[in-house]
Amino acid sequence: MARAHSKGVHDCATRLWSAFEFALKNFQEKDVEVSVASRSFLITGANSGIGKAVAMALAKKGGTIHMVCRNKDKAEETRSEIIKESGNKEVYVHVLDLSETKKVWEFAEGFKKRYKTLNVLINNAGCMLTKREVNTEGLEKSFAINSLAMYILIKSLVPMLEKSPDPRVITVTSGGMLVQKLRTGNLQSQRGRYDGTMVYAQNKRQQVVMTEQFAKAHPSIHFSVMHPGWVDTPLIANAMPDFYRSMKERLRTPEQGADTVVWLAVSEAAVTNPSGRFFQDRRMVSAHLPLAWTHSSQLEDEKFMSVMEEIAKSFQPH
Repeated sequence: MARAHSKGVHDCATRLWSAFEFALKNFQEKDVEVSVASRSFLITGANSGIGKAVAMALAKKGGTIHMVCRNKDKAEETRSEIIKESGNKEVYVHVLDLSETKKVWEFAEGFKKRYKTLNVLINNAGCMLTKREVNTEGLEKSFAINSLAMYILIKSLVPMLEKSPDPRVITVTSGGMLVQKLRTGNLQSQRGRYDGTMVYAQNKRQQVVMTEQFAKAHPSIHFSVMHPGWVDTPLIANAMPDFYRSMKERLRTPEQGADTVVWLAVSEAAVTNPSGRFFQDRRMVSAHLPLAWTHSSQLEDEKFMSVMEEIAKSFQPH
């Protein structure tokens, strides 16, 4: 199964590497040639890779940028770079380790008290570990960062988003999820042999299902999840070194990977699509491969959301 997954990831990357240049021919640049001076954006993992490219693009369009980053020094360095290049001083750093679940709750609740508005939440941060690790609260780190932090940020910030004009939630997922079906039992990886790419892919499938379910529960917010293609980022370089070396020349730039995130965040065209859907290269696409076994039932999806709620609530500060 693990070998099949690795082959699936490589085949997917090979198939998609040139897709951006092909899709580019059909992009309507007017879609993203807009000012967002009155809008605020919260971006997790904004100090490098896709997150940094998104923050830079939105800052250049005049948006207020809230960078949520684990490393303060790197975040401040990126903030200075964004301000210098964009001329936009409305860029703020929030230091948060998304693996610490109680702190994610505390950050989100504090953000609502400190700021009046949030128009767009962009869940970009993620991790792919090479061995099983747990956080100080006993949760498996990959699940805590990729899935639970996203759930908590959305759950906590929904009331704030609902009060804002044209609210949107965008989550950066991965095509790796195409070879995973949602698990509804234990949502975290188990002890024993650990395959980081499979765990990551399961987390990404969880993100897709959460997006679909949150969209149903909150119709006034436009939810979307997107695959950026296979991008030259520190995550891929560190977690998949062999894959990175063999595919480096075919990987997208962070700016290319960020393009659909920016489109989903600012364009009017994006929100003409139904909420809760999966996007790639500015197009709504299926979240499953043809004839795939990866579909889950509504009952399974609801059970999954119920378990997520239960886990998240157990760490909510009182």
